Amino acid sequence: MTALIALDWGTSALRAYRLAANGTVTARRELPHGIMKLPDAPNRLMSFRLAFDLACADWLAADPACPVIASGMIGSAQGWQPAPYLPAPCDARQLAEQLTRVDVDDQRCFYIIPGVQQTNLLPEVMRGEETQVFGAIAGDERLRDVQASGRESLIALPGTHSKWVSVTQGKIDRLRTFMSGELYDVLRHHSILGLTMQPPEAPDWQAFAEGIRVARQQSGNLLGSLFSVRTRLLCQQLSPQQQPDYLSGLLLGNELAIALDGISADTDITLIGSQPLCQRYQRAMAIFECRNPVYIAPGAAEQGMWQVARYASLVA
Repeated sequence: MTALIALDWGTSALRAYRLAANGTVTARRELPHGIMKLPDAPNRLMSFRLAFDLACADWLAADPACPVIASGMIGSAQGWQPAPYLPAPCDARQLAEQLTRVDVDDQRCFYIIPGVQQTNLLPEVMRGEETQVFGAIAGDERLRDVQASGRESLIALPGTHSKWVSVTQGKIDRLRTFMSGELYDVLRHHSILGLTMQPPEAPDWQAFAEGIRVARQQSGNLLGSLFSVRTRLLCQQLSPQQQPDYLSGLLLGNELAIALDGISADTDITLIGSQPLCQRYQRAMAIFECRNPVYIAPGAAEQGMWQVARYASLVA
């Protein structure tokens, strides 16, 4: 019997999970129907309903009373229904208290988990990452022990807009966003730097490491070093195939120079995301001579939704 259906509903993809009464994932599927890539229908509401049906209608048909919970951009202004942002610091219990109900039709509904915001001179927000953070903590004994001790956990979520999240005593207390992934895409495909680039057959880790070292030496002065992607080619210090990884190193090195500044030497760093991207960050930190222990946490989204559903009494 299905205890919970969890939807990780982002901008470009929709991932659905069916969970048993003990929180174990018994089935999963991924659809290319994020909020900006919905299936064709006469109107946007019908497109959302169609995507929902493709994700889990058969599971609900087998267990009509099964609760459904969702996280991610589905709760944004461009999503099915806006869900609020909760101010940091906040924990998973507080997220569970502020779920947004969405009626799919007369018989079916689901609940959207709120996002988290930090209000200061440069405001920060996230949707979906907060659920992954709490899922990582719930599924990792090492992280649970750190939180129980009162020490800080630093959790990085690499991606188009990478998030660095500080968690203390089970609460998200600070977050920071780096647009490294999107900037890489823009510079590679829409700037003069990309005109001479050629895709390598395999990652060029030597060029990547050089980009990291330059960024570290420049103390995060990204604008002053970006043009070296072109000048090093002109001076025959890089090949066209090496330029992409050198640029990646510059951007990640700049991100690390800022994100790691001032953190305690005993603070563990946990990476959440795709394995190749997390491994790239892990390699970058080693080149950057980061002395902090670095770990990769898998499968965080579905476990985070399970935790929130438990606190909301959607599951026992």
